[in-house]
Amino acid sequence: MKIRIPATSANLGPGFDSCGIALSHYLYIEVLENANDWKIIHSLGEDIPDDKTNLLIQTALKVAPNLAPKVLKMNSDIPLARGLGSSSSVIVGGIELANRLGNLNLTQKEKLQIATEIEGHPDNVAPAICGDFVVASYVDDEVHYVKHHFPMCDVIAFIPKVQLLTSESRSVLPESIAYKEAVQASAIANVMIAAILNGNLPLAGVMMEKDRWHESYRKQLVPHLDQIRDLGHEFGMYGAFLSGAGPTVLVLSPEDKTEKMVQALEKLPISADINILSIDQEGIQVF
Repeated sequence: MKIRIPATSANLGPGFDSCGIALSHYLYIEVLENANDWKIIHSLGEDIPDDKTNLLIQTALKVAPNLAPKVLKMNSDIPLARGLGSSSSVIVGGIELANRLGNLNLTQKEKLQIATEIEGHPDNVAPAICGDFVVASYVDDEVHYVKHHFPMCDVIAFIPKVQLLTSESRSVLPESIAYKEAVQASAIANVMIAAILNGNLPLAGVMMEKDRWHESYRKQLVPHLDQIRDLGHEFGMYGAFLSGAGPTVLVLSPEDKTEKMVQALEKLPISADINILSIDQEGIQVF
């Protein structure tokens, strides 16, 4: 059995802790054989455990405590601590591993409920499970979500070669904001979502860059965001936004303008990987 989970990008600017998209980078988990103890074969670095202390196994055993140990193989092209849902993909993979090995027959909503309870919010785990564009809420301990087709475009990922932990990026956010500012922030998010549902990426991109919830507070940690936005305006991009907590920045690009934007990004004096991605429409898959 092989499980494939997509990378994700949360927030899309004003859709803070609520909106997310699935992307064409993947975590792969393969069940190889029975074993006396859990073992994960991987080449993801010495910091990633290869035994039952791995987040994948911890999650699976939280869902189904009596699973028999297996030898697993894990591969991933989702960079760690870059704002592309690396930990969420592991959590979603662990839930699916428990679901399959434990014959639990979990529904999609049940998987999302469990994943959200573990992760704390649904913005990454929802698109990892469902694919495409998902708007979700987690209020009164219950998840509600809507999946919709995201308009066609290229997604340019500018991935700095430095990690930014979510905990660090969360620490700069305020405890509260003024009521009037919250109303404005909500209106921006509402128009952004409506524009996506309408297939109007030019308007959606404008709204993405007007976020009031988090990006202005996090700019000190990601000074390249404004530089990339300036280039985006110059080269006709739809919009650019922090991916999750950063430091990755995603740029939504018309397909015929992507190459020139990538060339411009390559000239920035920042060490980064630049990948051209697409929207993953399927979410988690089991083969």
